[in-house]
Amino acid sequence: MAMKKPGSNFEYERERDDDLLRVYRDTIHAADHIRMPDILDVVVNSPSKRFWVSEERAAVVVARMLKGDTCPHMRPQKREMFGEILRRVEHLRESNPGMTIAMLVFHVVRQPAPKFYLTPGSAKVILSRIRKKRRNEYRRHHR
Repeated sequence: MAMKKPGSNFEYERERDDDLLRVYRDTIHAADHIRMPDILDVVVNSPSKRFWVSEERAAVVVARMLKGDTCPHMRPQKREMFGEILRRVEHLRESNPGMTIAMLVFHVVRQPAPKFYLTPGSAKVILSRIRKKRRNEYRRHHR
């Protein structure tokens, strides 16, 4: 399976970051005690606004999975995410047999996702990057 290119841009990065930050803030606000490993675990396992993968990438992976590719070299969270997308595509195809795989995937990835499909460590890195980036933006606009 063709892998994502290192350094390639993720077209929904800003929206994913906003969604992750929203859930992070809500989780911190609702917590009785703030213990970062626990907070991050709750965040990554919280529902997300959509599946954070491009429609094109998801269509390529789902098409391969439909042909029997089990994605053995994919990280577990990504494999789980694509498995959920595949399950939903197959379910949607039952009631929409005329739709192409690309059309089905396009519909499915825009549905709410059960979780972020990130490790707590990845979420920590992303949240740190978001906060640093937004701090720098704030400083540039308030000089």
